[in-house]
Amino acid sequence: QAQPVESGGGLVQPGGSLTLSCDASGFTAGYFAIGWFRQAPGKEREGIVCFSRSSLTTSYSDSVKGRFTFTRDTAKKRAYLQMNDLKPEDTGVYFCAAAWRSQYECQNPNDFADWGQGTEVTVSS
Repeated sequence: QAQPVESGGGLVQPGGSLTLSCDASGFTAGYFAIGWFRQAPGKEREGIVCFSRSSLTTSYSDSVKGRFTFTRDTAKKRAYLQMNDLKPEDTGVYFCAAAWRSQYECQNPNDFADWGQGTEVTVSS
């Protein structure tokens, strides 16, 4: 599978917004979920958003629930992450990836594959 391409990161002040994009044109019809992950400096990769292709539902980690929104454009094969009310602790590199097995855990990066290079988000005044 082709790796996704993430974009849209940047520097934003606390309370600001960003929309990240995931070009998933390399994802074939066999994926079971799309996940957004982030990795802060010195920390492990964290699963924050997970879209289930079978149930068409999206789950969010407690750290982003109510502030981040996942959407997708199936025609363009893109997924988006609208991030509002950003906080300094949201700083990190953001990745999208696909789960290719029916059994997966949204918070477990090891259940996802085909990682892109990520896009960096810095929340700072």
